[in-house]
Amino acid sequence: MNKKMILSSRIVSDFIVPIVAVLISLGIGGIFILIIGKNPVLVYQLLLEGTFGTIKTVNWYGIGQVLFNATPLIFTGLSVAIAFRAGLFNIGAEGQLYLGAFLTAITGAMFPTLPKIILLPICIVVGFIGGAIWGFIPGLLKAKLGVHEVINTIMLNFIAVALVAFLGQHYFYLDQTVHTAEILPSARLPRLQNWLPFFQGSLANTSLLLAIGCVFLLKILLYKTKYGYELRATGLSPSAAECAGINVKYIIISTMMLSGGLSGLVGTNFVLGYKYFFEDGFSSGIGFMGIAVALLGRNQPFGVFFAGLLFGTLSHGGLVINSLVPKELIEVLQGIIIITVVLSSQLFWKLLRKYC
Repeated sequence: MNKKMILSSRIVSDFIVPIVAVLISLGIGGIFILIIGKNPVLVYQLLLEGTFGTIKTVNWYGIGQVLFNATPLIFTGLSVAIAFRAGLFNIGAEGQLYLGAFLTAITGAMFPTLPKIILLPICIVVGFIGGAIWGFIPGLLKAKLGVHEVINTIMLNFIAVALVAFLGQHYFYLDQTVHTAEILPSARLPRLQNWLPFFQGSLANTSLLLAIGCVFLLKILLYKTKYGYELRATGLSPSAAECAGINVKYIIISTMMLSGGLSGLVGTNFVLGYKYFFEDGFSSGIGFMGIAVALLGRNQPFGVFFAGLLFGTLSHGGLVINSLVPKELIEVLQGIIIITVVLSSQLFWKLLRKYC
């Protein structure tokens, strides 16, 4: 294939195929809705109107809730995507975000004398470092001993949850609760409604801006820096990258740390912008959903952003249509989307190799 055909194929693979896969998934979801005796057109219409409103009336509360639900998914989606681009499969986002959020909450409650301009950035950085440390461990084991990161990250998820539970119950949780003390007002992120009154009542907060900033920074890192080039080269072929003089071990360790750090930023949404404390079990599988977001977004920063919005829409929309269909239908639909995206991508490249 010539360069023009390769470029066209990439555009189709990264943009057209995911859109078609989502449409197919909605069609399959419609069949399930019919099976339970409901009208899929009415269900999807209710989901959209209950989330975004109508042409005449915009539902700003619903949009705000979509943004709130999408924010942690963007962080974990970016986390998984950056690891994928280096040829690594990080399934440890759940543990990394758990530890990062816990450390964020502890830091936010510890320094009453620090002003907001100092304490808030420290809380964000500590959350990133907490996740990065938990990403460093599997990265080091992979680089130095060749131990597969999938096994490491899965096991570290359990260790992180157990470690946080132990520390919380013995040192940091309030009596008779499963959450830490509230963070100081100087450590809190403002809600979007403070700046944009039409978001009144929504939980969306300015951690969304941090997530968007990470999208742009990763785009620049991947495609405008030497490190990004070496990361992508390692992902395509570690042996070829090593022959070209790239320090593959360094790339593996640093990428896993960056991946873990992005997951650790999830705490900015829940701890700094919503509850104002860490609560046991708060994540509800967000780390694992990041894998789906990264797959749908084709491991591209902007693709991850829009995939996060889609899954955020489904998350809030599930509550809207719960009166018509079981909430489990949304989980089924999310699973169908993941399977369809993977199959569609594989089928596209198989047909392309066969006929081109």
